[in-house]
Amino acid sequence: MVLSSWNDSVHFCSWFGVTCHPDDSNPSRVMSLALNRQRLVGTLSPYIGNLTSLQGLSLLDNSFRGEIPQELGNLLLLRHLNLSANYFTGEIPLNLTRCFRLSFLLLERNNLTGPIPPEIGTLYKIQYLRLGTNKLTGQLPPSLGNLSMLIDFGVAYNGLVGSIPERYGQLSSLKMFIVGVNQLSGVVPESLFNLSSLNMMTLTMNQFQGTLPQDIGFTLPNLQMFAISSNAFTGNIPASFCNASGLQMLNMNRNHFQGRLPDCLGNLPALGELDAAANNLGSNSTGDFAFLKSLANCSQLTRVGVAENNLGGQVPDFLANLSASTFKQLFLGVNQATGFIPAGLQNLLRLTDLDLTTNLFTGPIPSFLGKLPNLQRVGLAGNQLSGQVPSSIGNLTQLFELDISFNELQGNLPADISRAQKLVLLDVSSNKLDGMVPPEIMQLATLSKLLNLSWTSFTGNLPGGAWKLQSLTSLDLSHNNFTGEIPAEIGGCKGLVYLYLQSNSFTGKIPEALASLAGIEQMDLSHNRLTGTIPLPLQNIHSLQYLNLSFNDLGGEVPTGGIFSNTSILSLGGANAMLCGGVSQLHLPKCRVTQKNNTRKSLKVKLSIILVPSLFLSLLVVLGIFFYYMSSRRSNKQKVFDDLGLGKLAAVSYKDLHQATNGFSAANSIGSGGFGIVFKGVLEHTETLVAIKVLRNGDKKVDKSLKAECNALRNVRHRNLVRLITYCSSLDYKGNNFNALVYQFMENGSLEKWLHHFDDDGNPNLSMIQRLNIALDVATALHYLHELNGGVSIIHCDLKPSNVLLDADMVAHVSDFGLAMLLSTEGSKTSSLGVKGTIGYAPPEYGMSATNGTKEGDVYSYGILVLEMLSGKRPTDELFGGDGGWLSLRDAVNAALPNDVYSVLDPKLYSPEDRDAAEAEGRDENEEEGEEGGTGNVMPTTRRTTALQHRNYCFVSVLEIAVACAAESPRERMKIDEVARKLLSVRDYFQANCITSGRASQQPSRVRNPNN
Repeated sequence: MVLSSWNDSVHFCSWFGVTCHPDDSNPSRVMSLALNRQRLVGTLSPYIGNLTSLQGLSLLDNSFRGEIPQELGNLLLLRHLNLSANYFTGEIPLNLTRCFRLSFLLLERNNLTGPIPPEIGTLYKIQYLRLGTNKLTGQLPPSLGNLSMLIDFGVAYNGLVGSIPERYGQLSSLKMFIVGVNQLSGVVPESLFNLSSLNMMTLTMNQFQGTLPQDIGFTLPNLQMFAISSNAFTGNIPASFCNASGLQMLNMNRNHFQGRLPDCLGNLPALGELDAAANNLGSNSTGDFAFLKSLANCSQLTRVGVAENNLGGQVPDFLANLSASTFKQLFLGVNQATGFIPAGLQNLLRLTDLDLTTNLFTGPIPSFLGKLPNLQRVGLAGNQLSGQVPSSIGNLTQLFELDISFNELQGNLPADISRAQKLVLLDVSSNKLDGMVPPEIMQLATLSKLLNLSWTSFTGNLPGGAWKLQSLTSLDLSHNNFTGEIPAEIGGCKGLVYLYLQSNSFTGKIPEALASLAGIEQMDLSHNRLTGTIPLPLQNIHSLQYLNLSFNDLGGEVPTGGIFSNTSILSLGGANAMLCGGVSQLHLPKCRVTQKNNTRKSLKVKLSIILVPSLFLSLLVVLGIFFYYMSSRRSNKQKVFDDLGLGKLAAVSYKDLHQATNGFSAANSIGSGGFGIVFKGVLEHTETLVAIKVLRNGDKKVDKSLKAECNALRNVRHRNLVRLITYCSSLDYKGNNFNALVYQFMENGSLEKWLHHFDDDGNPNLSMIQRLNIALDVATALHYLHELNGGVSIIHCDLKPSNVLLDADMVAHVSDFGLAMLLSTEGSKTSSLGVKGTIGYAPPEYGMSATNGTKEGDVYSYGILVLEMLSGKRPTDELFGGDGGWLSLRDAVNAALPNDVYSVLDPKLYSPEDRDAAEAEGRDENEEEGEEGGTGNVMPTTRRTTALQHRNYCFVSVLEIAVACAAESPRERMKIDEVARKLLSVRDYFQANCITSGRASQQPSRVRNPNN
């Protein structure tokens, strides 16, 4: 235990992290308390303010929550306060300004809100002020310009607005000025560029505009890091930067700079990174790349990024003079470079990343690339390269990604590529390659992101034998001249999510082995010559979201389950003239009945003609007696169901249900509630698996629940609502009244079970795409209920995970309308029960006695449900509402958005590596220098955006929608139709960017949008 030494057996001055005053006159006064990175939780006790001799308090990188105590203002001797990397909320305590001796005030990487107190400007001894990666709002206080001793100022990753105050130009001691990732705007004060002491200036991802001073390198001679990416700066890049001889990083990408990069950058011997991508640099003419010549003098240079500009002409062989011992990354993509790939690259033996995509390079792919042993990513796509693919690429033992698509390459694909044993992405699409695909390619077990051989001229059969592509996510072999049968080995590629085989000449049957692709989401086999029937097991692929079998020669009966029941994401048209059956929406002819079945049917008809008249006379006598005896008891109960509108349904008998459930055995019990018990069973006459809700007798609430549910369900039909099949109103074998409702059975049980009742030992859990689909299903169902035709809406009143059921295809169905209420457009309400909802899910206004159920109340419950889906935490979890915790699940999530989303996400949605990578991107691990980080919810737009950034965007987007739904005030909640639209957008974004490979969006359209 970290605090095991904190006990009465040891003097507290000897406790871990405690330092007492060295002065003999105050031997027992605590002078410093340092408990960094000790995994401490809870709130910070206000009694800390009693340690009046405290000069240093450091609790860096723990899990403290709640507000920072105002009592810290009692520590008048405090010089050093570091509460960074915790989960503190609320505003920065104004009482801290009483600690007039403070020189270090470090509160970054928390969830602090509100403005920066202007009173901090009175703490004249402050040297380090770090407030980055919080949720601070408002403007930068001009009073901070009074802090003449300030050395380090950091407020990055907040929500600050307005401009930089002119008075900040008075901070004569300032070395680090970090205000990136806010919403600051305007022109940067010229006086700020005159602070000669500045080492680091970071203005990234704001809305600053204007030009840079032409003498910036003279007025900031000590500059080491200058980062202004993602703003709106214009003009030329000043040549005076070359005077700042200590400059190590110059990052100016995504602005509007014009002209050329200065030729004197070689005067910066310490320069390690130059990034001017995504500007308007160059004039598409010879000489645009001249700046590369001077960079030969930069012995520490590791990275040059000038992609997405207008640089033209040939890239000179000056590249050969770059520092061979340090240079690793060259990004020249999306320009107008011409000529051959420069031979000087062969000297850069430490090169790891080479991006020359989308230029005008011609000639062959140089074989010397195979002699650069550290290459990890090679991008040559979108040029005019010709010749053959060099076999020397197989020498690149560190190669992860090779993209040579959209060129004019010819010849065979060399089998030697398979010697690159770390390859995870191979894209050779849209070339003139031909011949047969080497079998060795299918043995590359490391391929996991993408194997794309589409839009080429490959011929022959696909390689047989054992494929080793078990981890491959996307396989695209479309638009070639492949023949023969589709290899059953594809079924062994268990990781496939996308399979595209369309527009070839495949023959034979669709292999049943494809049904083994349990995670497949899109499959396109169209425009081939496939014959035979559609394999029935394909309907059991629950993950499949798009299937195209059109333009083949398929025949036979079309399955009706799974994806075959949803015609909006299924395509069977064109040439498949012999198909029959299927769901009615396909408009296919009925399948012919075999002669054997016809004979059997004829025999049944003949027997019926003989037996029915004689049996009929006997039954009339028996039924007459029985009807007279039972009518008095049955008529009243039947009238109840007739009144509820269920009389039109075909009722079943008690005997039917008794047999279906094996006597209502405990083994068939699948749930219970306040209104009765639910059993599963099979109705004998239809062989239908159903769920049977047996209602408890003698309870007025049960009768009201029955009425509410029947009223709600009798006129609704929607794919995301549980379907009422029939009912039973009868007497049991003991003569007691018996009432039951019979529903469509949901094979995968409740959402509540999937979220909370599976353990971590390999049992099923929900993926992010499944959770998105479920959330969208429920939103769609609510929108339907709230916007019924005929001037009536249905308010569910009790939406929660246990009332969301999942069918065999993991489609969500809203159930349990026992608390439902009808609401007319004129405002009249028919309430069935007095109490609305379940604790944790019911909105605050339902606690008011006069408040009936509302659409806004359903939206609140929906928001809590989605928060639970993504966090894995119930709203009634012990973390919420008690001492040391959050007030509610919504508050916890809201406090974590957008920069600390992984602290509230269900761990099943990410790997530890994902969280580490997110923290590495979003936080500065060095607590004494460097730029603060964070994860803002800005939609990633660059083509080099990582999958992690795409997922982060989706996580934050969904949680923000849920938080908006669960707003305390009904007026502030989102409308359910808007919720559905936004969720659909996030779902489509997630499918496009978080599962497919990074280059899918740049290739020819291979699959239509299923949602169109």
